[in-house]
Amino acid sequence: MNGARLLAGVLAEPARAREVTDWTAFLCLARAESLLGSLAFRLADQPLPPKVAAILADAQADAGYARTQALWEAEMACRALAGVAPAVLLKGTAYAAAGLDASAGRSIGDLDILVSRTALPQVERALLAAGWEWVKENAYDDHYYRTWMHELPPLIHRERDRMIDVHHTILPLTARRTPDAAALLADSIALPGGLRVLAPEDMVLHAVAHLFADGDLAGGLRNLWDIDRLLRQFAGQDGFWERLGARGRLHQLLPHARRALRLAARLYATPVDRRLAGRGDPADLLYERRLLARDGWGRAGRSLERFGFYLRSHLLRMPPRMLAAHLWKKARR
Repeated sequence: MNGARLLAGVLAEPARAREVTDWTAFLCLARAESLLGSLAFRLADQPLPPKVAAILADAQADAGYARTQALWEAEMACRALAGVAPAVLLKGTAYAAAGLDASAGRSIGDLDILVSRTALPQVERALLAAGWEWVKENAYDDHYYRTWMHELPPLIHRERDRMIDVHHTILPLTARRTPDAAALLADSIALPGGLRVLAPEDMVLHAVAHLFADGDLAGGLRNLWDIDRLLRQFAGQDGFWERLGARGRLHQLLPHARRALRLAARLYATPVDRRLAGRGDPADLLYERRLLARDGWGRAGRSLERFGFYLRSHLLRMPPRMLAAHLWKKARR
């Protein structure tokens, strides 16, 4: 069996850990997909070889430290922006702050927040005053982010060495899809302490956008696992599937959402609304191959599929002529 497929199967059904024959390779694969912490939490109650159990216990501890660090960074950003602009947490930090199942063992990197585009100048000044600095100081990179992208150039705190990405929408301005950023902010949910997160349907759709509309599916198993966890937790809410469909149409992400539901059901046995997911199409198999493009040791494979999705990711972000000009400028540097 493909190693990545077995990893997905073990995450979905922890008892399948008995099928693992080479734990060294399997743990390397999980680490390569940024799923080692998630795997550790899923296998916490399973009988495991002592050395494997010790490694996964360390992964749980590391994930707990990363969670604390991420939440503290969110608190620092919240304090810096108090009275300036409401900020909505995104991705892993949002899952942790809201206490969602998706946060269990999840790797968390940069702090991602969403603010109103009109508030960007004030937000920028507040963060710089609070100790954040620009990571990219090249004039073209600065122009690229501010003119075409969905976020400010990345910032890093000079003392805590932690990055923050300030988004004003969830897809590049040049992308084919244009999510309704105002609706994302307006319908966000307040948490105790002044933090905010996206509404459940928008949280799922942001994960969908990140996976299928803004990248080459690298690390896709982890992103699809986020979607599985979110769907399982939110599906019991009255009217969730209807709201998910309506918000998908609003944000122009419904085709991507349908594919995400189908692939989550295939790889993680996620219970989904079959009417919303729709009938599969031949492209689903191509996406599945890309998501599973690692061998049993976590080494990247299927170079043709990976290159094809790499090209696709650029074409999703920019029209061909703009992309050609952008790549030419980058190449000259």
